[in-house]
Amino acid sequence: MLFAVIDHSGEANRVGLTMPDTKLVIFGSPTAGTPVMVAAPLAALDLPLKLLVSEDPAGLVSVSYNSPSWLAERHHLSEEMAARLEQIETISDAVVAVDT
Repeated sequence: MLFAVIDHSGEANRVGLTMPDTKLVIFGSPTAGTPVMVAAPLAALDLPLKLLVSEDPAGLVSVSYNSPSWLAERHHLSEEMAARLEQIETISDAVVAVDT
């Protein structure tokens, strides 16, 4: 589920500032994420999941995100809970495939 797209560069432009094209895509699944937040309430700081899609001054586009393993370690998640975050890998791969 797509929750929001925050257009950092668009907002900068709106106030007269410039920056390379930069967007934060916020997405997730309440079915997957809610049990994670119940098990580790501070995981709500990192959920829903996010992808940062940014362009550097040379025009190279990159997709960045916090890896599921990093999130699992940060929030001391069990393997079962950590597996619920792995969708970000598939979604990131799909975003990159669309961009190329």
